[in-house]
Amino acid sequence: MPELWTPGAAGPLDQFVERLHRRVEAFAQANGLAEAAVEFELADGALLSVRSVSADPGFGFITLTPHGEEPEELIVPVGAIRQIRLATPEPSRARFGFSVSTT
Repeated sequence: MPELWTPGAAGPLDQFVERLHRRVEAFAQANGLAEAAVEFELADGALLSVRSVSADPGFGFITLTPHGEEPEELIVPVGAIRQIRLATPEPSRARFGFSVSTT
């Protein structure tokens, strides 16, 4: 029987998200951008273009808000993140920038 994975406190998620926001802001400033494009690659191969990230609900999970027509949030375990990509938004996708929340 495979082991059952149970999420736990995987470190200070508030600090992780705060530092990620700082990194996104620094990338945008260094490249003269109003906003940076931010993509998360997950363990299952899914690639998400996100507009915001929150440290809630915690306990090893963060909330990703992807770009899209419908309101949507994905709560994912931090361990499911394979990479985070910062880039210049493509001109045809300029509305896909990232917002740093103030809360």
